[in-house]
Amino acid sequence: MDCLMSALTPTTQPSPIEQIQTQALESSIVEVLRTCFDPEIPVNIHDLGLIYGIEVAPGGHVAVKMTLTSPMCPVAESLPPEVERRVKSVNGVTNATVEVVWDPPWTMERMSEAARLQLNI
Repeated sequence: MDCLMSALTPTTQPSPIEQIQTQALESSIVEVLRTCFDPEIPVNIHDLGLIYGIEVAPGGHVAVKMTLTSPMCPVAESLPPEVERRVKSVNGVTNATVEVVWDPPWTMERMSEAARLQLNI
């Protein structure tokens, strides 16, 4: 019966145009995240490796998973709302949520090559 129901239930795959729009929106989000900095480290949070995932759902809802360099980070209360505010400012985003996750823990290996060069690591 499950196989029959699966066969009868249409799966909705995004069209090529929707995929392009989603990719463009995600690129715009990454661009705005690169303007957001950890005040203690002169590197943007995207290149620092604090952004673990960006999911763009139909209708422009965006879910961001991020972490901080440490649970005791002084900006633990202010940085996630700042990320949410910036993501919501992107044209095409109708709503945004930010979830702070601690697993896997952040390590310097998560930094981009550009961030490593900037910090002389």
